[in-house]
Amino acid sequence: MGSLFITSALLPVPHGFATRTGGVSEGRFASLNLGFTVGDVRERVEENYRRLAAAAGAPLGSLHLVKQVHGDRVLQAGAGEASQALRPAIGDADALFTEHAGNWVGVSTADCVPVLLVDPEGKRVAAVHSGWRGTDADVSARAVDALVARGTRPERLLVAVGPCIQQCCYVVSPELARHFATRFGSDVVVARGDEFRLDLARAVVLTLRRVGVKVGNMDVLQECTSCDSSRFFSHRRDTGRTGRHINFVVHRF
Repeated sequence: MGSLFITSALLPVPHGFATRTGGVSEGRFASLNLGFTVGDVRERVEENYRRLAAAAGAPLGSLHLVKQVHGDRVLQAGAGEASQALRPAIGDADALFTEHAGNWVGVSTADCVPVLLVDPEGKRVAAVHSGWRGTDADVSARAVDALVARGTRPERLLVAVGPCIQQCCYVVSPELARHFATRFGSDVVVARGDEFRLDLARAVVLTLRRVGVKVGNMDVLQECTSCDSSRFFSHRRDTGRTGRHINFVVHRF
């Protein structure tokens, strides 16, 4: 079951960036689709969640998710019930954290940048969904701020930036490219003729550095969700008709 997700050697707690393998969904959702709103059969998605929970070694009822809105809001997840039923989203947000033992938090992606944060000293974990709007809104920094407000030291945070659409495939408008180059520096954009490609993961890393996260405490996975159709769903590659991944971290120290 471990093949259901990719992990980072840096994080000391159970976590994962789900791939599309190991589930029961079919067709364009094959096979580990974890999105309920994309047109898949609900019973299949529910079974996929049960498989993910079994692979993660955590009760499904202790998984906390949010209704993602491409913003910068961060929510705190309370205590979860050790049941087999998936909880409803705890609110509209794009990042969430927990301090409760046994809880796990997750965000959904299909090209956007997933970020998992672990505070091994304060025993806090967080998950962040960072598309271009969320990156522009510094949602990763807001997640760090929320942890710092609870006592976390940013220089002690461990961070894994997961699979996303990489610069090789992320063509954006000239206007968006100029905006990101102004905000994050020219090296987040590569111009190839009339095309502009955005390195969204690098922009996220630069955001985290600005709020005190050390470069040596970040693991940036290089897999491209758009390039690798055998392992990843991609909203852009599949023109919106695709599944969703869950990227999670478990509070278990």
